[in-house]
Amino acid sequence: MADSSDREVPASHERVENVVLVVLDTARATSVDEGTMPTLTALGEAGTTFERAFSTAPWTLPSHASLFTGVYPSEHGAHGGHTYLTDDYRTVAEAFSDAGYETIGVSNNTWITDEFGFARGFDHLRRGWQFVQSDVDMGTVVRAEHFSGKFEAARDRLFEGNPLVNAANVLYSELLQPAGDDGADRTTTWITDWLESRDDERPFFLFANYIEPHVEYRPPRRYAEAFLPDGASYEEAIAIRQDPRAYDVGAYELTEREFTLLRALYHAEGAYVDDHLRRLVRALEVSGLQENTLLVVCGDHGENVGDHGFFGHQYNLYDTLLHVPLVCYGGPFVDTPAREDLVQLLDLPETLLETTGVDDPELRAQSRGRSLHPASDDPPREAVFAEYAAPQPSIDRLEARFGELPDRVYDFDRSLRAIRTRDEKYVRGDDGFERLHDLTTDPDESVDLAPDRPARVARLRERLEAHAEGLDAATPTGSVSMRASTEERLADLGYL
Repeated sequence: MADSSDREVPASHERVENVVLVVLDTARATSVDEGTMPTLTALGEAGTTFERAFSTAPWTLPSHASLFTGVYPSEHGAHGGHTYLTDDYRTVAEAFSDAGYETIGVSNNTWITDEFGFARGFDHLRRGWQFVQSDVDMGTVVRAEHFSGKFEAARDRLFEGNPLVNAANVLYSELLQPAGDDGADRTTTWITDWLESRDDERPFFLFANYIEPHVEYRPPRRYAEAFLPDGASYEEAIAIRQDPRAYDVGAYELTEREFTLLRALYHAEGAYVDDHLRRLVRALEVSGLQENTLLVVCGDHGENVGDHGFFGHQYNLYDTLLHVPLVCYGGPFVDTPAREDLVQLLDLPETLLETTGVDDPELRAQSRGRSLHPASDDPPREAVFAEYAAPQPSIDRLEARFGELPDRVYDFDRSLRAIRTRDEKYVRGDDGFERLHDLTTDPDESVDLAPDRPARVARLRERLEAHAEGLDAATPTGSVSMRASTEERLADLGYL
């Protein structure tokens, strides 16, 4: 691809200096509409909405790693089999840092922290849910329902690290953090204050992850009540057990009514985080930075809320997990029609570099992405690809928690790859599993056509294998350990 620094950019496609990259964790494309997320919808109408945007993986760690590096999970190696982003590949934060940018990150997902290799290139990568930054997560205190549980959690964690900092974080979460908030309020407030007070003349790259749409869905009451069906109460909805791994292995069941209420809570979480997006946009306007800033908003993956027999976002590659919202606003992405070409989140590093005029040969050389800039020379994609490199949590972890598992659960013990064109979707596992869907007649992927269309399966399998053979497979070494408080938080999120 031609170097963007040598390309003449039309006046209407002027470069921007600053970048704000916002990830709405676990937001799937079908959850975005004017009634649920009016701010994001309006940004898309004023900027550019990508109707067919797809993640490279169905969960946070590998998806963000691809978003940061422009390569697939099997290449960067951060996935269920090795939960750490090594320094084998350059990140977009490193590219902007070396180009003279101030680089700031605020993450509300435990995976996207320094503990798992994501701090490279950032001047600061904050834990958005904390009042005072600390390596110790006091979330077990917050998540305990009764005083006795809170007391025990505080006793166990208070003297791990700095007890004064730990106490400050507990007091914030118990007394000051809004009910139903998982870090969004603290994150938006901190970013707003940072934008208002910064006196750094350098351009900036700002990354923010909002986790509210993630399990557990416990939105503020007024948001939930706007989506709950008639006759359903907030208390009834939040009392529903939300344990994706237990549901997936058949340890408990949920009725269709319960899933209806859970979907209402999920949409309410989207509405809540959309209000924080509105506050962030307003902060850019007040600071006078919006005109010279590219704002990118996307989901990192989607969610199954009873879809396909799953709860959460593990063990499969359905579009409910891969099809994500993607909106760009600013610079060349203003007043442009919605785009229906196939794009991937790993296209964003190339897009950000070209839109800002930053040249980073190392990142460009490794990237599998194609710039989404309207003036880009990159050809459109004929297909997008996704990977589920290893089950997370593993079958061993499931057995350790639940004991003997149903036979069908052992089918989860495989890696998966998918190729998706505009009209078809083919998924293959390393155990020989395969599915084929005609998306023109079956957009919900409910009918497996693989047994009936062997010739088409063979052609798509060949394309998928050719794609995989062209990748540089990662060979990460060493074990990955995590702090006890981190493990507890990830377990609460359904990952362990």
